[in-house]
Amino acid sequence: MDIVVEFEGEGSGTAELTWGQRDVWDLMRRTGRTMNIGGTVPAAPGETVAHLADLLRFIVSRHQALRTRLVPVDGGPPRQRVHASGAIGLELVEAGPDPEVTAEALRVRYQTRHFDPFGEWPVRMGVVLDGETPTHVVLMYYHVIIDGFGIDAIVRDLAHLGAAAAPIAGVRPLELAALQQEPAALRQSEKALRYWERQLDRVPAVPHPEAADPGHGEPRHWEVVCESPALALAVRAVAARTGLASGPILLAAYAVALARVTGSPTAVVQIVVNNRFRPGFGEAVTSLRQFGLCVIDVGMPFDEIAARAWAATLGAYKHGYFDGTAATRDLEAWSCYLNDRRRGTDEIGGEAPTPQAIRAARAAGTVHWGGREDTYDGTFYLHVEDEPGRIVYTMWGDTHRYTPAAIEQCARDLETAVIDAALAPATVDA
Repeated sequence: MDIVVEFEGEGSGTAELTWGQRDVWDLMRRTGRTMNIGGTVPAAPGETVAHLADLLRFIVSRHQALRTRLVPVDGGPPRQRVHASGAIGLELVEAGPDPEVTAEALRVRYQTRHFDPFGEWPVRMGVVLDGETPTHVVLMYYHVIIDGFGIDAIVRDLAHLGAAAAPIAGVRPLELAALQQEPAALRQSEKALRYWERQLDRVPAVPHPEAADPGHGEPRHWEVVCESPALALAVRAVAARTGLASGPILLAAYAVALARVTGSPTAVVQIVVNNRFRPGFGEAVTSLRQFGLCVIDVGMPFDEIAARAWAATLGAYKHGYFDGTAATRDLEAWSCYLNDRRRGTDEIGGEAPTPQAIRAARAAGTVHWGGREDTYDGTFYLHVEDEPGRIVYTMWGDTHRYTPAAIEQCARDLETAVIDAALAPATVDA
């Protein structure tokens, strides 16, 4: 059952896809993945359906991105059209005997069903009801239109729910599309692509081996799921010694693990850049996520690799905002990716964990196989998540390029690189 929620907001019009939107559109077309983003939250005490309908009306009315549908273009990528008004459904689902199970089933349905970008609004919202009482709220977004940091901006903007005409913070999609056609943005894009070319010229040609047993390759892409309290402690120990944040430390460990599995002395990693550090972009409700390029030489003490990873990260962020359609080289040929989904990863300080604590925590770690999909993105794709007391990371690997055993070993080598560096900092790791 649906409640129809009418909305009306400021701004309308048609524009080209922005650089970030086009990147996600191309990725989804290439892989066939839904890439829907969102999740489930328990309903607050005293929550009502009427209030949740008002909340949905508020976010769609207020943010151009959520009033956007795509417009097909013959022979080319679609354009985006922001509508001034419309109506959207709020789905109501009976909780049944177990509201959590019902909410999870709803989340999976929203997650796995492709959006119709030409006929559906880019947000799905459902409410699980025990009688008339909401127990859970499920929200899912179309990733071409908005990225994870854009969802964070929506959550922060909820402080204005009920406020009279509070100003919108951050660039809007139509404004961003226009800005990206201006000379300053095009110069930025050209500079970024020249940087990519220079970095890729440094990469030695090392062929990827074929999987030893192609029979393992159906479905083609396999996921290794790792939960490591010891890695969390080891990262803190290395951070205390080097003064580096956890992000470049984990990137350095990924570079070491990739070098070991590929046999190359140089790791090439594309990292997710959210671009919201740029002026006017901080609170933008849109898709600004693009990739930045990190080329990292290994074969030296881990602290030096981590320092190089930090420098590479700075370069990647500086040059991670560009028109990918203008690239003159096939960037997908270097297809190892890192998506660090954590928040607040730059904090440094506190007492360093002892070697004894790191060794003791290692036994509590787990490694197991997760999902398998016919299509994914890249040869290796590392995701890092927020979890209290441990680092949880998943590594997807292409079994048409590497055996499942090699993919698992690559995931394990990431943890080993940091732990070894914490326990024996003078060791050469790769």
